[in-house]
Amino acid sequence: MSPKVTYRSKVMIHPATYEDVRQAVDQAFVHFPLKLRGKKILLKPNVLRASDAKEGICTHPAVLRAVVERVETMKPTAIVVGDNPGMMSYGANEESFRQTGLLEAAKGYYQNIGNDAQQIDFNPAFIPTVSISRAVLEADIIISLPKFKTHGLTVITGAIKNSFGFLPGAQKAKLHKAAGNPEIFHDVIVDVFRLRVPDLFIVDAVVGMEGNGPASPDLRTVGLILASDNAVALDAVIAQMMGLAPERLRFLRRAKELGLGAYDLNTIEIIGELKQLAGFKVPALGGEAILQNEAVQTFLHKRTLLRPQADPELCTGCATCVDQCPVSALSLHDDLPQVDPDACITCFCCQEICPEKAITLK
Repeated sequence: MSPKVTYRSKVMIHPATYEDVRQAVDQAFVHFPLKLRGKKILLKPNVLRASDAKEGICTHPAVLRAVVERVETMKPTAIVVGDNPGMMSYGANEESFRQTGLLEAAKGYYQNIGNDAQQIDFNPAFIPTVSISRAVLEADIIISLPKFKTHGLTVITGAIKNSFGFLPGAQKAKLHKAAGNPEIFHDVIVDVFRLRVPDLFIVDAVVGMEGNGPASPDLRTVGLILASDNAVALDAVIAQMMGLAPERLRFLRRAKELGLGAYDLNTIEIIGELKQLAGFKVPALGGEAILQNEAVQTFLHKRTLLRPQADPELCTGCATCVDQCPVSALSLHDDLPQVDPDACITCFCCQEICPEKAITLK
């Protein structure tokens, strides 16, 4: 008699199109039930930057809308839809949501979660503290909505990598720089992920991305929604579908070492059919093309140096920027806001909130 296999995690694989995606989303909540009544819920899509939904760079608005509408039926006390876009879109949070169609899909629940952050301890091997969006820390339940994509640095973007958007502003660039090489950056994203592990993951794999993501023009019709309550198992399934052995991904090995889940496919219960995508193109260099590229390093360095400056001809000294700074990096001196460069996370909130449009970043 064969020994009984004890499954540690489940991953749902369900056929879907953007027209009928609600059916797959409903099944995700059946297989991974959550008690949402009376709870504060954060829905976190993948919003890399302002783009058209057809580009496949961000979570598709049809997926977000389906999740919002399902969550509404479960009577939470509050729903927040938010993300902190990537390094190309600091200061364009709402615009990124608007252009992708996610603002409309959020049905009025969108918030710029970068406007309010809290500093917490981090791994001192990289940086001693980070500022994380307060909406992340205050949520009772977090539902993460990743995109099925490749990534030039981490090879895949999935459940674990999606949590990098919990951090507003130039901290992302600082952590890229602090890592110094692709392998160590894998450890960084796991450390960010475990600051607040989401409760459910629903992956937009209706249209996936191959090639040199996370903004590759090479799109691939996959026709699926994936879901799990364990990010390690889910990313292992994504890796397998892309033709990668999960154990080759350092961030999965690191997550397993920390007790966040297991990637051995023999211990994961698959609800649906797991198939490898034939000829799926993954990044050839596994990260070196980014972190060892001089132009990329120069870009990261410049992003970490940006700081707000007020135009004395336009600034009225109203202190709105001081009051709204999520990390209290601004203070008034002679009726002009001055920045503490060590505290500033370059989130652009001051620039967005200024009623006189007096603040630029230099």
